[in-house]
Amino acid sequence: MTAWAQSLIRISNYEVETLQKRLAEITARRASAEMRIAVLEAEAEVEQERARQDADAAMLLQAYLNGWKVRKGAAETDVAEIEAEEAGARDALTGAFEELKKFEHVAEMTRLNAMLAAGKRETAAFDEMGLRRRAG
Repeated sequence: MTAWAQSLIRISNYEVETLQKRLAEITARRASAEMRIAVLEAEAEVEQERARQDADAAMLLQAYLNGWKVRKGAAETDVAEIEAEEAGARDALTGAFEELKKFEHVAEMTRLNAMLAAGKRETAAFDEMGLRRRAG
């Protein structure tokens, strides 16, 4: 394999690895944001149960739920933004894999063509040697 092909493959591998790390980080952020929504829902259930048992808590429940809806809406917006970022990262990773495979294919074809050319040169040399022996 030629040096330029090895360099391109090495660079492409680095880009793929970088994008994989970025995707892993985005996925972790998404999981965290989804966990935040689950915690908010659990907190709301606890507050509603407390409101059923305590008259003072029941009076404050509507104000709590109004604030809760705002917080949950913000968390859901975060999840949607992270999902869009994740989709973009997946597309970029797919593109990087495709580029890597193209470079690997070109390198392999270059190697095979070099082997074929060497084989043809060897056959031509043997043919020439055979013709010289026959002539001599």
